[in-house]
Amino acid sequence: MNDVIGTILNHRSIRHFEDKPLTEEQIKTIVSCAQAAATSSFIQAYSIIGVKDPVKKKKLAELAGNQEYVEKNGHFFVFCADLYRHSIIGEKEDKNVEESLESTEKFMVSLIDTALAAQNAAIAAESLGLGICYIGGIRNNLEEVKKVLNIPVRVIPLFGLAIGYPAKKTGQKPRLPFEHVYHEDGYEQNKEVYLQQLDDYNEVIGNYYQQRTDGARKDRWTEQIAAMLEKQNRLYMKEFIQKNKLDLR
Repeated sequence: MNDVIGTILNHRSIRHFEDKPLTEEQIKTIVSCAQAAATSSFIQAYSIIGVKDPVKKKKLAELAGNQEYVEKNGHFFVFCADLYRHSIIGEKEDKNVEESLESTEKFMVSLIDTALAAQNAAIAAESLGLGICYIGGIRNNLEEVKKVLNIPVRVIPLFGLAIGYPAKKTGQKPRLPFEHVYHEDGYEQNKEVYLQQLDDYNEVIGNYYQQRTDGARKDRWTEQIAAMLEKQNRLYMKEFIQKNKLDLR
């Protein structure tokens, strides 16, 4: 155990922030830590947009499903998969890079690079005593998000990251059991073992919700996830991505 591991294991989403902006030094530190993340073949296929304008933050909050903490936080970051700069590189170096940029492989690289950078940023922020919350809701309407943030083709906003000083700390949700996530030398496909692990986890999560809500709620995790997956949403995504000249080959 050390301070870094302690910070990572203490993570929980924060949705209530003090009315106090981050300093420029804090913003630069968080972004610099994001940039220190591993990147496939040094391609660095992401960009980060910081949003300070209160009008834009309010609009993004509306687009994300009226999530107040998108508007009210210390700083709001939007993490984008970005292959636009690489198309410019192709022009600059007089190389035909179009087919490569439009491949599923490069699209996956951009997603992975962005996620790695964002998690570095999140850990850096939490190490500074700040709270964070990932915002997938910005994908509800990416056409509008791109307009608000003036985003070019081949750039996909993937998620937001609200960061600020916690006004209220929440409990930490128990994660899946270690044995259910970590497989040794191959994937565990014994269905009876798999189902027993899920039953055990349902009990843990049910107790967590029951204690957090004074008995008003006792969701099972599998029940919660199945209900979520049954609802089809953001089905425009493939069309939107391909319209932006990504994942075409």
